[in-house]
This record gives sequence, structure tokens and C-alpha cells, in this order.
Amino acid sequence: MDEKFYLDIGNAGDPLLKSPGDRAIYRFLEILPGILAWGTLIFVSLFSWLAPIFIAFFIIAFDIYWLLKTIFLSLHMRSTYTQMRANMRVDWLKKIKKEKAGEWEKIYHLVILPFYKEPSEILDATINALAQANYPKDKMIVVLAQEERAGLAASQIAQRIKEKYGHLFFKFFISVHPADIEGELAGKGSNTTFAAREVKKEVIDPLNLPYQNIIVSNLDIDTCVFPDYFSRLVFEFLSAENPHRCSFQPVPVYNNNIWEAPAFSRVVATSGTFWHMMQQERPERLATFSSHSLSWQALVEMDFWNTKNVSEDSRIFWKALLFYDGNYKTIPLFYPVSMDANLAPSFTLTALNIYRQQRRWGWGAENIPYVIFGFLKNKKINLSTKIFWVFNHIEGFWSWSTNALILFFLGWLPLFLGGPNFNVSVLSYHLPQVTRFIMTLAMVGLISSAVISTLLLPPPPKKRGRFSYFPMILQWVMLPFTILIFGALPGLEAQTRLLLGRYMGFWVTPKEISQTAKP
Repeated sequence: MDEKFYLDIGNAGDPLLKSPGDRAIYRFLEILPGILAWGTLIFVSLFSWLAPIFIAFFIIAFDIYWLLKTIFLSLHMRSTYTQMRANMRVDWLKKIKKEKAGEWEKIYHLVILPFYKEPSEILDATINALAQANYPKDKMIVVLAQEERAGLAASQIAQRIKEKYGHLFFKFFISVHPADIEGELAGKGSNTTFAAREVKKEVIDPLNLPYQNIIVSNLDIDTCVFPDYFSRLVFEFLSAENPHRCSFQPVPVYNNNIWEAPAFSRVVATSGTFWHMMQQERPERLATFSSHSLSWQALVEMDFWNTKNVSEDSRIFWKALLFYDGNYKTIPLFYPVSMDANLAPSFTLTALNIYRQQRRWGWGAENIPYVIFGFLKNKKINLSTKIFWVFNHIEGFWSWSTNALILFFLGWLPLFLGGPNFNVSVLSYHLPQVTRFIMTLAMVGLISSAVISTLLLPPPPKKRGRFSYFPMILQWVMLPFTILIFGALPGLEAQTRLLLGRYMGFWVTPKEISQTAKP
């Protein structure tokens, strides 16, 4: 057996896990996130009855922790916003011509765009943004990664896009990912891997393009790059100490259709943007997400993305971390890409799609067993690196699935379950007041959220009136609701599914045509 067989494991049922012991360990690790989440919720609920005084103090301490964490992350968000705005004012092509002369001219960009059944207008907007990029198009290879199972309509869309834009780039390649390849999970990871192998065979190798001079960007099909994105990417690539041991992560800003999306969708989308802005300020714990870039040389060495899991965008980082024995990191670009907020023909369907999308992102907990199992097998990674990543990874998904429930629901249980002795105590009287005061202080962060979200907005459509920005500010009163309904609950469901072994498939977020101007 290959000593690094663990790099390609999909789940506990994977045939690569030939040893019963390995299979049992991996299955236990799949159960672990759900056990921790449900254990926390049961602990708070049970001890609200058995030990209400203890839980009351626990809840107050937890609220203080949440307040401090909110302040800490808010400062990171503000810092990222400042850096991002500053970077957007820089002419990065001019900068690399001046500071990276003799190096940047060698770089090629390979842009892979996997798509399924998205409308042609979505693809058109994305490719048009590439065509408008402030970067030489003769250094760009664009790949439309089509799914065979999408049928004739997808083929026709791909051909129309190629006829319209193909001549603008160095190469424009269409790959067609076959349906039902044995051992694959149908989704973005398997599609992009097939596309990358095809373009390697048909374009890169025949032209003898040096692998070390190619940056590959795996972009969601609704990703519209800003004009200097590729120049900014090249600058960071050439500035990195070892660019072939790095991924590069932009900030996903869900602005393509933000003016058409309902208020709750805007809050969920912008909250996601804020989280990734905060993460840019913490590069030591930054993994890849959604649209990202990395060295083609590294990607080939690792044998591309994983074809058996849902969360291929983050899995490629964890795979690289294991493959290179802990010597891998993600470099934040402090530069945005524009993507779609969730939008469907009806209010109900939009809400359902947001929940499904968040559940799919919550399924990223599947990487917890993958990483820990890989750490157990890879003896070359130092212990401190393993402890750091295991703790941060588990804590992140535990917080996702439990914190909002404790804050907005379980925190009141001692008052209902504590019994008469607790209810006549001074602590019982002051608990609601103390928690309300602490949470009110934490909610002050809504002000900065409202301000920054408004500053990130594209210009409103002409049909909007002069007061169009007011709903964008007032919508933030919905944040507690969205954190609970579209955050904790889908995250908890995903971890519960993993606990029960009910493995998820890849759900493609439906895209609606937007009238909002793209970058």
C-alpha cells in the first residue's frame, strides 16, 4: 500500500482503508465533531436542571467570552477592510512591472471554471470579468469545465462562450467531465480534477510550459474578478519565500446580485464575507475556501484535488499540508473577488437554498477526521503543528454548531429548569439582566458591521431611490436570527449526519440571473 494512501480518503467506507483498525479509527473521528457538539448542548441542558447555579455562572462566563471574541474579530475585520481598500487603489500591473521585472513575464495563469446548469448570463459575466482584467491575456489559459450530466444545453452554452471570448486569451479550453466515473463523488472536486488533467495533457505538456511558472485559479462559476486580481496574485506569488508551498486566498464578497437578494440573504452573505475578512488577518490558521489559487507544480505533485469529498476547496489545503509534511500555508491576498448571494425565484426557496448551502459548507467538518487521521499516519509533521491545527479545526466547527444555540436559546434554561430554590436566588434574578447587558455590548459590533457592509456595496441600480441604503443598514437587526437559523442549525445538522454516517453528496447552489453591474 502507498505510505501516503490517506491523502485520497473520502470517508470511513473508503476501500483505501483496508485495515479494520484504520477504518474504526477513521469512523470514530467522523463521530467526534457531532459528539462534541451534542455533548455540549446536552451538558448545558441537563445541568440547567441538576446544577443551575453552576450553569448560570458558566453562561455568564460564556457570554463574556463571546463579547471578547466579538471585539477581537471585529478589530481584525476593520484591519482587513483597510488593507483591502488600500490594495484596490494600487495599480498592481505597474507594480509588478517595476518590482518583479524579469520574473512576472514568465508567469501563466490557468483559470478553471467548473459549471453545471448555470444560465449563460452567469458564465458570460464571469468570462467578461476575465477579459476586462488588467493583465496580458496572452498569459491566460481559461478552462470551462463542463459536466456531461448537464446535457446538451451546457455544451451549447460552453461553445457560445468560447466563440465570443476564446480569441481573447492565450488558450481557451473546454473539458467535459464524464458522468458516473467509478469511485468519484459527483461535484466540483471531481470536475476540476478531470479538467486539470485534460488541460495538462492537451495544452500545457504539448507546449512545454514550465510547471513552476503556472498559477492555477480554481474559481466558482459566479466569481467575477476585479481588474487587478491577477497582478495582485502574481505579486504575492513572486514575493513568497516558497510559492510552491502556498495557496493564495482572496476575500469572497457576495455582491454580484446583492441589490436583488432579500434582506436575510444579504445578511447571511455579508456575514460570510466578514468571517473571511477576519480570517485574512489570521494567516496562521487560514485555509482555502471557494475560489482560490495555488502553484500548478504543487497541484500536479499532489495529484490534483480530491475526487471523493464535498468540500474540495478546503480539502486541497489539508491535502497539501499532509503531503508536504506540514510545510504548507495559505497566504491572504487582502483583495476581493465578487460572487453571488443566494437568490431564488421565491422567498421560501431562497431561504431553503441558503440553508442547504450553509449545510454543505458545514459539511466541511468531514475534514476533521481526514486531518487527524493524516496526522496519525504522518510522523514527519511536528507535534506542535498537529496540536495547533487539530485544536483550531475542531474549535471552529464546534463554535459554528453550538455557540448561537447557547447564546440565544439554552442560556435561559436555568430559569425554567432550575427549580424553586434557584428561582428565588439573587443569581436567578440577575442572570437575565447580566446576560442581556453583555449581549447588548456584543451587539454594538452590529454598527461596524452595518457601516462596513454599506461601504462594500456596489452602486445601486438606477431604479433604486435615494433611500436605498437605509434597508441595507437596518437589515443587521436580523443577525441573531440568521446566525441561529442559517448558521448553527445547518452546521449542527451536517455534523449530526457525519456522526450517523449519512454522508452528503455535492449540492450545487442554483444561480439566478442578476441585473446588478459586475466589477
